[in-house]
Amino acid sequence: MVSRIRVSEIQLTPGDAGFDAEIAPFNRAIAHRPALAVGAACASDVAAAVTLAASEALPVTVQATGHGAVMAADGGLLISTRRMRGLSIDAHARRARVEAGLRWGEIVRETAKLGLAPLNGSSATVGAVGYLTGGGLGPLSRAHGLAVDHVRAFDLVTPDGRLRRVDAESEPELFWAVRGGKANFGVVTAAEIDLFPVARLYGGGLYFPAAAIPALLARYQEWVAELPEQAYAAFALLRLPRLPHVHELLGGRLVGHLRVAHLGSAEQAERDLAPMRAVARPLLDTVREMGYDEIATVHHEPDHPVPSWGRGALVRELTPAAAQALSAAAGPDSDSPLTVVELRPLGGAVARAPERPSAVDRRDAAFTLNVLGPLRPDVRDVVPAAGERVLAAMAPWLTGGSLINFQGSAVAPDQVAAAWTPETFARLSRLKREVDPHHLFRTGHVIVPGAHDTDQEHR
Repeated sequence: MVSRIRVSEIQLTPGDAGFDAEIAPFNRAIAHRPALAVGAACASDVAAAVTLAASEALPVTVQATGHGAVMAADGGLLISTRRMRGLSIDAHARRARVEAGLRWGEIVRETAKLGLAPLNGSSATVGAVGYLTGGGLGPLSRAHGLAVDHVRAFDLVTPDGRLRRVDAESEPELFWAVRGGKANFGVVTAAEIDLFPVARLYGGGLYFPAAAIPALLARYQEWVAELPEQAYAAFALLRLPRLPHVHELLGGRLVGHLRVAHLGSAEQAERDLAPMRAVARPLLDTVREMGYDEIATVHHEPDHPVPSWGRGALVRELTPAAAQALSAAAGPDSDSPLTVVELRPLGGAVARAPERPSAVDRRDAAFTLNVLGPLRPDVRDVVPAAGERVLAAMAPWLTGGSLINFQGSAVAPDQVAAAWTPETFARLSRLKREVDPHHLFRTGHVIVPGAHDTDQEHR
């Protein structure tokens, strides 16, 4: 029986009105079943909730928007931070302080009014903090680096219930670990991040017919390697359902989607896009000059909860043979039920050593490969196998690692460990043992305390 010690105005147990809505994640394939849910309104609420959990040996799960949910929280205490929505912007210093419940769309809307941009993700509805603690790969990353490279500080409630300011000076080891270590070291209640003078871009999407996908992938693997760092161009194979919010030219069919964000002039961007436009005539062309507040239209990702399965991997190089293998596994001649099979380019500033090193150490890959499929009743038994077949087809060109934000359903200990180099994982697991000796934070992509400790690891 969980104690009913009051730690916030919103404290719910199963059967209480509002409990199901409080704990529901964005991915409806995940069904949380905590013993207690706390709707935190401030950092003090979070600290009180973690203190309560520690006193009763309850595992802790933290959730803002729920996009990062990858396993069910059974029993224990779930902290919802979605009410923590404070945002302050220092335009002169080009910095912002964002609380844990904010979504990127909300932050971008306010910074864009000042001609500034954060290093946000592709979706407007993803929570900022979860994205930051997983590294943060977005449309500006090739030009400016991963979002985690431009975090100045975190406010963090550690498993002992203490609220700490974590930065390079005050808590250097925790600062290193939380930037890339996800929710293994406590609950981030706020982050201080850099902003960049980006007010506009030339971007959008080119949607091509399925028959053109093999030729598009063949051209893409050569073309994207020559793009300047100011240009971002992901390529996705999309199978979108026929729904009212899906464009009539896209629903119910396979299409190739070139996702473009170019910081140069419209003229330069069109010159750079010309080789891909020459491959085939698009079904739909949304590429145009736009304000940065429209950045989410580049990927045009869904903003409503759905049940889904996903996995990610890092691609060492995209050769002609790799492009052909991907087309065969998920293209027009396959029967793939996957909604998205996507390549996102890395390189540029992502590959360079950041000023403030972090636990994100898989920086030498050329792309992320992300596979996502629906878990509707008619396909839920075949989607995971279809995704694994795509990854198996691409295995000769994969690094064996991943970015933790794209790890998806790969939650087994050895799979989680592979998101980092052995040296980095050993350092993370040793720190996990020190900071969370009772392993309160053990939902999601879990680092096991003390796993893989070695005498040679960095201290």
